[in-house]
Amino acid sequence: MSTVKETVEVDVPVHTAYNQWTQFEDFPNFMEGVEEITQVDDRHNHWTTKIGGVRREFDTEIVDQLPDERITWRTTSGDLGQKGTVRFQRVDDTHTRVELVMDVEPSGAAEKAADMLGTIDRRVKGDMKRFKSYIEERGAASGAWRGRIKPGGAGGPA
Repeated sequence: MSTVKETVEVDVPVHTAYNQWTQFEDFPNFMEGVEEITQVDDRHNHWTTKIGGVRREFDTEIVDQLPDERITWRTTSGDLGQKGTVRFQRVDDTHTRVELVMDVEPSGAAEKAADMLGTIDRRVKGDMKRFKSYIEERGAASGAWRGRIKPGGAGGPA
């Protein structure tokens, strides 16, 4: 298991950065290798990725989500094991610190080799830089989901 951590400061208010991150189906716009995310319901997403020519599909579950503060997820099935948290910290009225921490379990030989070479770490750093550009160029989120998901509980509007 490898832990990857990256932080960026974005020039948008905390609610804008958070709201954009809840739009999982937009992730292919700034996450390298993510081909498609299908949101199944408030807690579950199905991912299709293609990295280094290897296509992977997996499902994730959001286990904790608190608007403008954090989203925590884990994989529940598929070709990849991961868990992580993205945190949003208000710097001031127009700036937000976004911190992503992920634990990734490489599943195949290609992923293990990529992990050893630091490729996963570099990809996450690039994804966070692209998220910064994506949200700053837009200036507004493409949508929002403001519900609260508690660990072990059901999701729903706050």
